[in-house]
Amino acid sequence: MDTEIRHLTPEEQRDFDRDGFVVLRKMASPVTCDKLLAVIRDELQDPQGPREYEADLGYPGAPSDREANGGATIRRLQQAFNRHPLFAAWATNPALLSCVSQLVGPDVVLPLAHHNCVMTKQPRFSSRTAWHQDFRYWSFQRPELISAWLALGPETAENGALEVIPGSHAMTLDTDQFDQNKFFREDLSKNQDLLDSRRLITLEAGDVLLFHCLTLHSAGPNHTHATKCSVVFTYRPADNPPAPGSRSASIPEVPQAPASPDPSRSSPEA
Repeated sequence: MDTEIRHLTPEEQRDFDRDGFVVLRKMASPVTCDKLLAVIRDELQDPQGPREYEADLGYPGAPSDREANGGATIRRLQQAFNRHPLFAAWATNPALLSCVSQLVGPDVVLPLAHHNCVMTKQPRFSSRTAWHQDFRYWSFQRPELISAWLALGPETAENGALEVIPGSHAMTLDTDQFDQNKFFREDLSKNQDLLDSRRLITLEAGDVLLFHCLTLHSAGPNHTHATKCSVVFTYRPADNPPAPGSRSASIPEVPQAPASPDPSRSSPEA
């Protein structure tokens, strides 16, 4: 397992504070990525746990319904933490938690109601995700959460890499800049300067993108012949609980996410 503790440099902390995201290169080893990918491939071949299909959301490029051509295309494998011990081990990886704690504080909690998944952007029937802030459908006391996006292979413009708008996490945006589904409107002239500042985040296997829950981001479809897989978990400070009775509180969290995995769990690396 990747156990060497890593800390954000002052420059990385500055970049995150300014831009709302930072890329940490080679956070996960090739062995870790390969083991996670092997589990994901098995899950996609014979899916058993909770999952979301492209057809469920109706985004541009997705099949119209599950009976349509490509309707069985999986968009994400949900509840990754409990799906396989390797995902739980990665989510509580000491190097990752060390970096996250520098941004949210020393007491890190791992919510399991949001993200906690494998994003599987597949060829042919993957959809485009419009510009949005993740906090639009979360219910926490404050918009202070950070997501860790682990690339398990190359992420490029061709296979639907994330795009972000630097600094958007710190901006006050008006309600009318979003549509009824809380997607940032691309047809609005007042939004164009922000959209023109977008930045494509290209990643390699093992790279981690840390991004703020208010950072505007988007992703295109996968135009290649290979499935793009990314593991995503979200973290919050202990003093930022979910609203009682909300979807965000619907699944028990992992409080005080441990600095190292439970020894009874399998490790991503032997």
